[in-house]
Amino acid sequence: MIRVVLPAHLRTLARVGGEVTLHVEDPVTLRSVLEALETRYPMLRGTIRDHVTQKRRPFVRFFACEQDLSHESPDTPLPDAVATGAEPFLIVGAMAGG
Repeated sequence: MIRVVLPAHLRTLARVGGEVTLHVEDPVTLRSVLEALETRYPMLRGTIRDHVTQKRRPFVRFFACEQDLSHESPDTPLPDAVATGAEPFLIVGAMAGG
């Protein structure tokens, strides 16, 4: 099982309290985790990735095992610790200010 931590506004939208767990077939990649997440929580479609291009939204970041994976290919395999559920996959709402 993959553990996914969502930012507060997406937890509210998906009506979940904490981290979510997903069953993802091997290989566990950014794309496969996001597809499983959007399948289980269809209200999240378009909030993390663009509907048409499937590219990450500009103010969303992905982290796993203290590594920023935001600019990696969607087919990048996630670290083994994430694939086994030992560590969570984090979806973070980036902050901008001025």
